[in-house]
Amino acid sequence: MPAELVSALCLVVVIEGLFLFTAPALWRRTMEQFLSRPPSSLRRLGAGMLVVGLAALWWSRT
Repeated sequence: MPAELVSALCLVVVIEGLFLFTAPALWRRTMEQFLSRPPSSLRRLGAGMLVVGLAALWWSRT
């Protein structure tokens, strides 16, 4: 696994941990709201996040 990919995954874990550490109640409410959404809504949200993330990665690399 390339070192950059491992670094990126570690950064994701750090950011997730930061949210849980600083605002656990807000994180819990947010996750409860996600659980109440239909799978199609979550799929669209995930697709949107993928597109935005890939666009930001492409932009930052050029």
